[in-house]
Amino acid sequence: MARRMAEPRRSDKYAPPCQVCSLDPRAGCVTVGAMITFFLVWDAADPAAGPFSEAEDARIVALLRAVHGLSRALVYTPTRTHDPYLDDGPPPALALQLYFHDIADLEAACAADGILQALPRLSPDVTQQAMLARTYPVDGDNPAAEPACTYLVAYTGHAEDLNAWLAYYIAHHPPIMRRFPVIRGIEICTRLDWCSFLPARRVEHMQRNKVVFDSAQALTAALNSPVRHEMREDFKNFPPFSGGNTHFPMVTRTVAPTGANDE
Repeated sequence: MARRMAEPRRSDKYAPPCQVCSLDPRAGCVTVGAMITFFLVWDAADPAAGPFSEAEDARIVALLRAVHGLSRALVYTPTRTHDPYLDDGPPPALALQLYFHDIADLEAACAADGILQALPRLSPDVTQQAMLARTYPVDGDNPAAEPACTYLVAYTGHAEDLNAWLAYYIAHHPPIMRRFPVIRGIEICTRLDWCSFLPARRVEHMQRNKVVFDSAQALTAALNSPVRHEMREDFKNFPPFSGGNTHFPMVTRTVAPTGANDE
């Protein structure tokens, strides 16, 4: 969850079997579910238009509820926290994350006449990416508060060996994340191809991930716990990559589709 530039290394040493997981499937590196997910990110508020208004927010929520085939959506808005290692500057003004069981429903929503065309302020300044979202277990049965607080992370660059990089991250990072105090959720997203005619700019981040907490205060406590230092040490073992990454704390609201009862 921090920056590291490429260094000459052998890639074959980064993808051994996960010894923790092979001995104890509760260790945290076994997925408990996977879905198609779609990100739309308004990287910064338009100075001329100002922040999103209450009317725009209500319009977005109403539109998301009407998306056919949507399992759920998350609406992210910026908040503040303290990470002892990182400060990536102003967070996005808004981000949306939509979940689908079927990629056809996502692509229908993104079609030239799709419902997502009606979202406000769509332009090439907004980014879009479809991914596979992998969910990992956390201890305890308590769901996150509503709204929750998410540390939204994106690895925007390229790995020398993406297969080895992802294999290492998936095998090693979730078990450490799981030890954060009062963590409510862990998710890792990897790339896939999709059809979309939205005017938003496509990006191909090699990975996104997030950890979820009840509040910004709980996230700050986790980021200043010994587990954060373990994360930093594990980061030093990542296979080589370039392009950096971003980490943003975001207030997180859940939007359920109209009439949904499948989750």
